[in-house]
Amino acid sequence: MNKGRKNKKTKDMLAIILAGGKGERLHPLTIHRAKPAVPFGGKYRIIDFTLSNCINSGIRKIAALTQYKSLSLNRHLALGWEHLLNPELDEFIISVPPQQRVDERWYEGTADAVYQNIYFIEKESPAYLLILSGDHVYKMDYSEMFSFHISKGAVGTIAAIEMDREKASLFGVIEVDEESRVIGFKEKPKKPKSMPGSPNQALVSMGVYLFNAQDVLSELMSDAFRSTAHDFGRNIIPDMIKTDRLFAYNFKDENKKKAKYWRDVGSIDGYWEANMDIVSVDPLFNLYDMEWPLRTYQPQYPPSKFVFAQERKGGRLGIALDSIVCDGCVISGGRVQNSVLSPNVRVNSWADVRESVLMENVEIGRHCKIKKAIIDKDVSVPEGTVIGYDIGSDRKRFHVSAEGVVVIPKGVEIE
Repeated sequence: MNKGRKNKKTKDMLAIILAGGKGERLHPLTIHRAKPAVPFGGKYRIIDFTLSNCINSGIRKIAALTQYKSLSLNRHLALGWEHLLNPELDEFIISVPPQQRVDERWYEGTADAVYQNIYFIEKESPAYLLILSGDHVYKMDYSEMFSFHISKGAVGTIAAIEMDREKASLFGVIEVDEESRVIGFKEKPKKPKSMPGSPNQALVSMGVYLFNAQDVLSELMSDAFRSTAHDFGRNIIPDMIKTDRLFAYNFKDENKKKAKYWRDVGSIDGYWEANMDIVSVDPLFNLYDMEWPLRTYQPQYPPSKFVFAQERKGGRLGIALDSIVCDGCVISGGRVQNSVLSPNVRVNSWADVRESVLMENVEIGRHCKIKKAIIDKDVSVPEGTVIGYDIGSDRKRFHVSAEGVVVIPKGVEIE
């Protein structure tokens, strides 16, 4: 049994997942869907990791705040998650679109998204608010963070992870004293402050905040009537530092690896690299830990199948090496290596797929050569197509990332 399920205090907690961002850095995978709904690791959506953390931590009241192109995300939550908890016991996982009760506008920042749902929050009257991002991949027992929060007598607690200073400027950087009290916070600083005793490392925010509900609601109401970005990192956290009761919780990873794993997969290159990690021989992120189950909605597909074993010269060999192959896939005389195949993918004879992510219902034609590509749902790649071997040519037809990852979005007809 997970530690969080034993912690009765989490029944007084409401988790709010911020799931409405446009995901511009993950374009073109976010043309038709919100970033948290982007498939990851073959069978999952990105939001599944945060939701699994909640369930494994014993949290039974969860609201996902949606906004941007939320249809696929809402459908995923309805099919895979909303039935998991019992409303008769005052448990729920729900999708909450902008209500426009406070004002006739869309969410204008992370803090504003929570503020605009203040009526819903007050109706639930939680003692604690857990604010989460829906676009990160990690394993965390939030009840451990809660115990730390209580032990410090904190008003608010920020989950934090150590990071090399040269990389920390991409995140919110936390300055702490020897007691882990937050004494400074800067969003994406050019020169990040180092940690006490670790001059080459900085402490960065994971976008996981735990607050005493009444304290943060008061701050949100005050911020709503000021001219600010209405953002937790830029406004709410810096203001709450003045209380002297804001603390940083050093992330305790449930991933059971030596190195802590927390990834922002909000860029094409970051997304591709994280997928490539999970197909490595000894991946940093463990999908196979039965003590920390990762849940999702799974369509009813038949088992995956590998056909043709004609190994002689020029023959067909259906094979997948160092890869994740989900249900419904048919490797029909093709070769797949170091790749992630979502459900119902077909790789036809003499095709060669390497270092790629193929999403649901993709079909790779005969004699295709695909390398370092992300191919979105329902795309059919015609026979003999070559992708990933001539970046100059690829740039004329497709989106290519800074690190040379070729992305083919939904709806594209490849000639």
